[in-house]
Amino acid sequence: MSPTRTWDIFCTVVDNYGDIGVCWRLARQLVAGHGLQVRLWVDDLASFHRICQDIVPGLDAQRSHGVEVRWWREPFPETNPADVVVEAFACNPPANYVAAMAARQPKPAWINLEFLSAESWVQGCHALPSPHPSMPLVKHFFFPGFVTGTGGLLAEPGLAQARARFQHSAAEQSLFWSALGYCAPRAGELQVSLFCYAQAAVGALLRSWAAGPEPVRCFVPEGVAQEALSAFFGTTDLFPGARLRRGGLEVGIFAFLDQDRYDRLLWACDLNFVRGEDSFVRGQWAARTIVWQIYPQRDDAHWPKLEAFLGRYCQGLPRPAAAALAGFWRGWNKGAGMEVETAWPAYWEHRIEFRAHALNWAQDLAQCGNLANNLVQFSGNLLK
Repeated sequence: MSPTRTWDIFCTVVDNYGDIGVCWRLARQLVAGHGLQVRLWVDDLASFHRICQDIVPGLDAQRSHGVEVRWWREPFPETNPADVVVEAFACNPPANYVAAMAARQPKPAWINLEFLSAESWVQGCHALPSPHPSMPLVKHFFFPGFVTGTGGLLAEPGLAQARARFQHSAAEQSLFWSALGYCAPRAGELQVSLFCYAQAAVGALLRSWAAGPEPVRCFVPEGVAQEALSAFFGTTDLFPGARLRRGGLEVGIFAFLDQDRYDRLLWACDLNFVRGEDSFVRGQWAARTIVWQIYPQRDDAHWPKLEAFLGRYCQGLPRPAAAALAGFWRGWNKGAGMEVETAWPAYWEHRIEFRAHALNWAQDLAQCGNLANNLVQFSGNLLK
C-alpha cells in the first residue's frame, strides 16, 4: 500500500454549481491538507470551468491545484480503482468501474457522500454500511451535518481567521472591491449578493429595494435571475460589468468568480442570498446574514429539509426575529412575490440581531469538525 492513499471522487452536475462546488472544495482540501492523490471525475466540465478558470472543457485529463481532473463520459475507460472511492450525492460510478472495485484486493473504501440536511434522522444514518446486492462490496453513507455525530461541513484550515482578518481590514476590502471594478461601499449602503434559482420572487425584492429608505447595491452573477432583471430594468444588456439603477437600487452584473473570490464576496456583503448546497455552506461560514433558497424537488420533498434547518438555525434568536426570518425564507422559497415584498421590511428590521446570530452560528458550526478531516479518518478506519 502506498503511503499516500489514492482517492477517486465522482460528480455528476445537476445543480450547475452546487454539486461540483462541493466536490471541488473537497478534492482541493484532500490534496492541500492531507497530501492525498485525488482524481475528480466530472461529467460537465463547462459548468466546472465557470468556478475554476483553469479547467478546459473537452479535455479527457488535466490538472489543477494538484487535483487530476478527468472527464466522466461514455464509454468509461478501464481504470484501476483508487483506495477510496467517493460517489457524490448517490451519482453511481460506472458499471465497469464498480466491477473493477469488486475485483480489487484489498477492496476500496466506498463512500456515498450524501446531501446536507438538518433533519433529525441524519445522525442515525450517518456512517451506516450498505452491502452491494451482488458483489463483494460495501458502501457507507457519509452525511454532512450541523451537529456532532454527522460528518460536519467543509472548511479549510484557517478559514475563520482569514474571514475575520478580511472583515476587519478596510484595506483588504477596498482591494477586493477595486478588483471587482467597484468603489468601496458608501456609508449606510446595503451590500447584497444574490445567487438564486429562476423561480425566486426577484422582481418583488427589487421593487422593495428600489423604493426603500436605504441605498442598496446588489451583485448578481452573469446568467442568474436574467428574466426578472430584464423585466424590472427593461433591458437585455446583462453582460458582466453592466450596472443597472432604479431609485435607491444599483445592480451590478459580474462574471462568475472562482471559489476563493466568491468567499470574499460573501464576507464583504451585509446580506447573502444563496442557493443549493455549496454557496449555502459558504454563506454560513461568512458569518453574515443569509437567505437560503433550497433546491426544489418533486412533490415538495425539499420543504421538510427547509423547515428542519429553520428549526435549528432559529434557535437562540428572539421570537420576533425568528418569526420574521422564517416568514421571509418561506416566501422566498415559494417564489411568492407579494409575500416577499410584504415580509422584507419586517425581516430587515432585525438585521442587527441576524448579524450577531450569524457570527455565533459560524462559531458553533466549527465545533462539529471539518468534513474533509472526518472523511479521511473514517475511510482510514475502513481500510485498516
